[in-house]
Amino acid sequence: MIEFVWGGMKAITIRNIPPEVVRAIRRKAEKERTSLNKAVIGLIEERLGVTGAKRHTTRHHDLDFLAGSWTRQEGEAFDQALAEQRVIDAGLWKGAASGRGLL
Repeated sequence: MIEFVWGGMKAITIRNIPPEVVRAIRRKAEKERTSLNKAVIGLIEERLGVTGAKRHTTRHHDLDFLAGSWTRQEGEAFDQALAEQRVIDAGLWKGAASGRGLL
């Protein structure tokens, strides 16, 4: 049974989906790191030849190898460097507020 909500058809209920189809949808969702709903919509769009360009974005994985590659010490050193850069020099801000500018 398919149930429609008209006015843009926002919902469809599909019953009795075979277990192998459910498993395939779950694999697709996990692979694409998306929800089951988005995976199903993507499959329907692909099959019907409908482009969902506004909904889909390109994912790039060319920098994935960097994720998790720092040691704990490297991460702490990076965090410390950022903390030092985030310190506000009150003297500079006083000059900017008075109209004298930063230079």
